[in-house]
Amino acid sequence: MKDEVKDGLENQPEQPEKNNEYGASSITALEGLEAVRKRPGMYIGSTDVKGLHHLVWEVVDNSIDEHLAGHCTDIWVTIHSDNSITVRDNGRGIPTDLHPKLKKSALEVVMTVLHAGGKFDKDSYKVSGGLHGVGVSCVNALSKHLRAEVHRDGKVYEQEYKQGKPQYDVREIGKTDKRGTVVTFSPDPEIFETLEYKFDVLAHRLRELAFLNKGLRLQLVDEREKEGDGFKTELFYSEGGLREFVRWLDEAKTGLIEEPIYIATNEESVDVEVAMLYNTSYSENVISFVNNISTRDGGTHVSGFRRALTREFKKYGDDNGFFKKINFTISGEDFMEGLTAIVSVKVQEPQFKGQTKGELGNSEVLGIVSRCVGDALKVFLEENPGQARRIIDKVVLAATARNAARKAREMVQRKGALTGGGLPGKLADCASRNPAESEIFLVEGDSAGGTAKQGRDRHAQAILPLRGKILNVEKALEHKIYENEEIKNMFTALGVSVGENDEGHRVLLTDKLRYHKIVIMCDADIDGSHITTLILTFFFRYMRELIEKGHVYIAQPPLYLVKKGKNQRYCWNDKDRKEAQMEFSGGREDDDSVKVQRYKGLGEMNAEQLWETTMDPATRILKQATIDDAVEADRMFAMLMGDEVPPRRAFIEANAKYARIDA
Repeated sequence: MKDEVKDGLENQPEQPEKNNEYGASSITALEGLEAVRKRPGMYIGSTDVKGLHHLVWEVVDNSIDEHLAGHCTDIWVTIHSDNSITVRDNGRGIPTDLHPKLKKSALEVVMTVLHAGGKFDKDSYKVSGGLHGVGVSCVNALSKHLRAEVHRDGKVYEQEYKQGKPQYDVREIGKTDKRGTVVTFSPDPEIFETLEYKFDVLAHRLRELAFLNKGLRLQLVDEREKEGDGFKTELFYSEGGLREFVRWLDEAKTGLIEEPIYIATNEESVDVEVAMLYNTSYSENVISFVNNISTRDGGTHVSGFRRALTREFKKYGDDNGFFKKINFTISGEDFMEGLTAIVSVKVQEPQFKGQTKGELGNSEVLGIVSRCVGDALKVFLEENPGQARRIIDKVVLAATARNAARKAREMVQRKGALTGGGLPGKLADCASRNPAESEIFLVEGDSAGGTAKQGRDRHAQAILPLRGKILNVEKALEHKIYENEEIKNMFTALGVSVGENDEGHRVLLTDKLRYHKIVIMCDADIDGSHITTLILTFFFRYMRELIEKGHVYIAQPPLYLVKKGKNQRYCWNDKDRKEAQMEFSGGREDDDSVKVQRYKGLGEMNAEQLWETTMDPATRILKQATIDDAVEADRMFAMLMGDEVPPRRAFIEANAKYARIDA
C-alpha cells in the first residue's frame, strides 16, 4: 500500500450529478430516534469496545458512500486526546436546505432521524455500505456531544447536539472554497462500558477499506500519542485494490502462482470483484464482503464462488486426465486447500440472514457470481497451463492428505481417542460432570502439572499436563496431527471429535464437550509464550468453534513477588512491581530489605501460591481468546508459525520494544 494522502478539505471542481440533484428532497425519513438510547445494543450490536468502534464505522460509511457515488477521494479520521473522534471527507457535503416534508434542514434530519439519508434514495446512491443501516443519527443519539460541519456551495454550516438533541438550528458560519462533511463526536459514558479507542482496530478497518476501494485515500491520526514532531499517523491508499489485498494476506506464505487471479465484472446491476492466490499451506482463507461490509458467515456470493471454482477446476482436471490415478473421490474441500481469496460484491438491496447479519441471503447473487467466476477461470486455465497444473497437483495432494487424515481419524477413534472413550492417563479429572461449571487447565510440563493437581479445586478443575512443545500444525499435514500424542490427549480429554459434513468438509463435533472453560497455563517466559502460541495455533486451525463460543482462555501467572517482612504482593507487570517496591520502602529506591522474586516458571511456585495467583476464580486473571478479526488472525498465525522467515523477522523487529527477554 502506498503512504499517500492530501492535507485539508480539498478544492475540487463540482462534478456532474450522476442522476438527480443531491439535495434535501433526496433525504428520506423513515422513523425517529426514540428507542436508540434505551436499547443501544439493537442498533450497534453492543455497548462494549466493539460497539464503541462501530460508531466510527457508521460515520465513515457515509463518506465511503460518497466515494462509491464518485464524489469523494479522501477521508480523515482523528482520535483526539479525550477519545473524541473526528471524521471528515471531501465529498459533496450533507445537504442543508429545508426538507420538503419535515420543514427542517436536511442536515438536522440526517442527524436526528433514524434511517434518514440519501442511501434510501436510489437516485442518490446506487449502492451503500452500513451493516445495520442506522447511520449517523444513531451515533448522534449515543454521543454526549456531536458537532456537524458542512462545506457546501461555497458556505460553511454547523449544528451541535447533546445526546442527539439539537442545541440550535443549522446556521451558516462562514465562506469556503472547499467541500465536504466534518463530524466530531464524544461517545456517551452513560451508554458505553469503555470510552478508549484502539488505534490498531481503527487502522485495520481503514486499511481494509483502502483495499476494497482502490483510489481512496484514508488517514488515521492519534493525538494521544506523539511520534516525531507530530502525532502518530498511518496512511492507507491502494491502486491495486483486491490484488494488493490478497498479496498482503499471503505475504507470510509461499505462493504457487505468480500473480493473483483477478475478476471484475458487472451482471444484472451486481458488481462482482474477486482476487485469489494459491499457496503451499494446508489452510483455506476465503474473505467476503457485501458493499464493503465483512460477511463473516459467507452467504450466496461465497457459495457461488465455491461452486464455480470446484466446477471449473474439476472439469479441467478430468478433461486433461489429471485425476485418473486417484482411487478416491475429489471433494470440494480439496480445491480450497491453500487458497486465499477475497470475494466482494456490491448489491443495491442486500438481504442479510441471522441475528449478526453476517451472511448474504440474496438468491440471485449465487448464480451471478458462479457465472462470472466460472467464465474467468475458464480463460485463466486455458491461458496458463503451467500454473493450472501446479494448482491441480496441489488439489491432488490435498485429496490424498484428506483421505489419509480420514483413515488416521478412524484408526484413533477405534482405539478410543477423539471420541472420549477412555480418558488419558495423565488427566486428573474433576468430580463434576456438569460442563458449565467444569474447567480444564492445559499445563506446560509434568512438574507444573503436579503442582497444579495439588493446588486445584478438585470439584470443578481438571489438569492435563502437556509434555514440551506440541506439534506446529501450521506446517503439518492433517493426518500427522492425529498421530501426535499430546494432541490426541487434548481431543480425548475435551470430549470433542472430528467428522465430515455432506460436502466432505471437516467439522468439529462439540456436543460432548466436557468443559466450558479451557485454560492454557504456561510459564511466563519466552518458551512458555511459544508453547501458548503453538496451542492457540492448533485451536485456531482445528478447534476454532471452541474459540468462537468463548471456551478458550489463557492463564496469567504473576511475574514477580515483592516482599518486605510479612508484607508481600504479587505483581503481573513492571509497573505494579515498581509501585509495590516504592510502597514497601517508603519511597526509597535503595531499600535492601525489599526483596523481589522473578517467577520464570510455574514450577517455582508451590501449590498454595499457584492456587491463589493463577487458579483461584476469586483472584486469578484470565484472558479470553477471541477472534474479532478472522482475516488478521489467519495472517498472524501464518506469519508467526509458517515457513516464511522475512515477514516474521519484520514483525519481531517492529515489536521488539514490547518484548521481555529473560536473562
